[in-house]
Parts: sequence; structure tokens; C-alpha cells
Amino acid sequence: MGISAVIITYNEARNIERCLSSLEGIADEVVVMDAYSSDDTPDICRRRGVRFYQHPFDGYASQKNRANTLARYPWVLSLDADEALSPELRCSLLALRPELEAFDAYAFNRRTNYCGHWVRYCGWYPDRKVRLFRRQQARWGDRPVHEQLLLPEGARVGFLKGDLLHYSYYTTAEHYERARRYAQAGAEALRQRGKCVHPWTPFTRAIGKWLRNYLLRLGFLDGKAGWTICRISALETYWKYRQLLSLQRCVEHR
Repeated sequence: MGISAVIITYNEARNIERCLSSLEGIADEVVVMDAYSSDDTPDICRRRGVRFYQHPFDGYASQKNRANTLARYPWVLSLDADEALSPELRCSLLALRPELEAFDAYAFNRRTNYCGHWVRYCGWYPDRKVRLFRRQQARWGDRPVHEQLLLPEGARVGFLKGDLLHYSYYTTAEHYERARRYAQAGAEALRQRGKCVHPWTPFTRAIGKWLRNYLLRLGFLDGKAGWTICRISALETYWKYRQLLSLQRCVEHR
């Protein structure tokens, strides 16, 4: 019951070495699907002896599904290039080997490193993800912001101890840039679903997001990083509904 680690990349030279190192002794092979990176990502992957492929990027779900078809083993361990297995999660995966068939998929918590700070609150932890699954029974479904792993009805999902370490943002500028992209994609998705909003909705939604993450989800306990995360998350919500309001007005004035 071998395990294929599958990773998609694009200009991930600062992350991919750490990701690959964490997989040593865990995966029976590593498959990397690269979207024609212009940095040292291809050289690092080839030097590490992974099975390396390239294809133009046509969506996260499409790239991941394409890479999964290249896996030689029946189980897929799906990681992003900016993720790595913690020592405890590595131990859990090693201990799981003799009993891998007990479930159809396995989930574990993901912990995010934000500009050097490990986030414990803000609604960011525990961020449970299903990342180990039977290759023939799962596929990635496209969503506007985050792709989703689709499992068959009745699939048995186990849970493993240990964290998937996520090195998400190195600077707040990166967070702002991604928040704007997510807001745009989120607004377009809501519009396609026929969602309508009022002029005050961007403000009320943003305030609600900040109160939930900073106070109810104890974001203040993450200190300065928690304040920054909750503020930018609230701004993303404001931008999303403001953009949706703009799209709505364009349709009304046609």
C-alpha cells in the first residue's frame, strides 16, 4: 500500500526544499506538477529526484487532478509547496502504514506561520484538512477561492495527530495582495449564485468578520500578528461585498 506525495508548484523555490525534506521516509515517490516556474523550482525538484512534470496552469483543481493521475501508488498524500509535515505528523504517518486500509481518507490539522508567527487563534487553527486519500476515490473540485477535495458518499475519514505546517505569508504585503484576489473571486462567485446585497452590507459584513475572528475566536491572543490577520481578513470581506455591490449595480443599470 504505497503512498505517492503529489505537489503542484509555480515559483516555489523558497518553499519546495523544505516541503520535499519533510516527505523523506514517508512517501514512496514524489510527483511534482509545475506550471513552468521561472525561478529555481525545476532545478531543485530535479536535483531531489522527484518525478517532475510541467503543464500550463489552468486552475488549482485541474493541476492537482492531473498530477494525481500520474501517481503510481494507490494512496495520495497531497501537499502544497508551502507546506511541510511536522515531526509529530511524520510519526503518525509512519505508525499508520500497517493500518492504512482502515479508512478511505485521513485528515489532520494545519497550522499557519504568518510572517514568522505560528497562529493559534483568529479562526485559523485548527484548520483541519483531508490530504491523504485513496487515489481512485477522490478528486479535487474547483471553487473560486479554494479548491475542495471531493470524496464519495459514506467515505470513512480518519484523523491523524500532528500538524501540517503552512508557511503562508512572509510579508503583510503578500496578504493584502492575496486578499484582493480572493475578494474579487468571491464576489464573482456570489454574483453567479444570484446573491444580492444592500449598500450597507460591505460594512456590516466586515465588522462582523472582525468581531468574530478577533474577539470570539480569540485573535487578540496572537498579539500583533492576530491584529493584522483579523484586520486584513475584515478588509477582504469588505472588498468582496463592495465588489459584489458594484457588479449588482452594473446589472441593474443595463
